[in-house]
Amino acid sequence: MVKHNNMIPDLHFHKDWQRRVKTWFDQAAAKKRRRLARKAKAVRIAPRPVAGPLRPVVHCPTIKYNARVRAGRGFTLEELKKAGINKREALGLGIAVDHRRTNKSVESLEANVARLKAYKARLVVFPRGRNTKPKAGDSSVEETGQAQQLAGPIMPITQEKMVPEVATITDDMRNFRAFMALRQARQDARLVGVRAKRAAEEAEKKKK
Repeated sequence: MVKHNNMIPDLHFHKDWQRRVKTWFDQAAAKKRRRLARKAKAVRIAPRPVAGPLRPVVHCPTIKYNARVRAGRGFTLEELKKAGINKREALGLGIAVDHRRTNKSVESLEANVARLKAYKARLVVFPRGRNTKPKAGDSSVEETGQAQQLAGPIMPITQEKMVPEVATITDDMRNFRAFMALRQARQDARLVGVRAKRAAEEAEKKKK
């Protein structure tokens, strides 16, 4: 018999929990399967880089992370045009293209254009199909013979360290009243029209 004003025990021990438990006994086998798949893909796409196409450098969204840079989806059409690369041949050269992204600043545009030009300078272009004779735009036979497949990332993106500027505090800085300067600037902006009208009226009176 249950005594006192307690909760009535209603424990559920017949839920057949073994059917609802997920196990990962194939974790080691899945790891091996992924490694073999990566190896087979590298052989299949050789001599192209294993990491895939070249990606642009973009800034992360939100105020918290916008100082960091990461790899984006693809280069914009404006970046390709500045670098002198046709948007149709970009994919054939291993360059990712994103027609939806737009450039919001000149700095990011110039950085990605420089990235494209550096990539194009070290690029080795093989002739199409079984054709061994290089055409216009293809690399020479010596360059294609010495080319090796790139296993790591293509032109890895590095984070720039922000070094704060150090300055000595002067007496003018100590005596500067920031709040009063802001209020004065706000008042000057409000009274621009009134003061201009008053100055015009005084100029009219002087003429008379």
